[in-house]
Amino acid sequence: MNHASTLQPNWRRVAVVSAIASALSIAATAAYAGECPADKRIADGQGQKMSTAAAKGVTDVVRSTTDLSREPAGIKGRLFRLRQLDIQPGGIVPWHSHDNRPAMIYMVSGEVVEYASNCAVPIVHKAGDVAPEKNGL
Repeated sequence: MNHASTLQPNWRRVAVVSAIASALSIAATAAYAGECPADKRIADGQGQKMSTAAAKGVTDVVRSTTDLSREPAGIKGRLFRLRQLDIQPGGIVPWHSHDNRPAMIYMVSGEVVEYASNCAVPIVHKAGDVAPEKNGL
């Protein structure tokens, strides 16, 4: 029996698995690219300072809703919403909290600069990024 011939398929599998794992790792990093850097995360309220700027150049359309009181979670008075937010260049989304309104943002095009109360630096979200909005943001 040729020992080298029995090892060759295993090396191929290892190479293929390694390539897939590397691709998934890169994709996962890119998907959440617009997060606060780990070394810049700070206590809520100690980051970017609150702004009183009003909404400007923003269109908000609710595309669909699900009444969460009718779902297994049974959360009364809450809707799961699918929203489309279009922000014009120079547009402003006013300072707000997500303590009681978690969301996920997917950036379709352009970029948005976020000033988070728990990050020491502004966060840039670019096309293709996914950003969680949750308690403490």
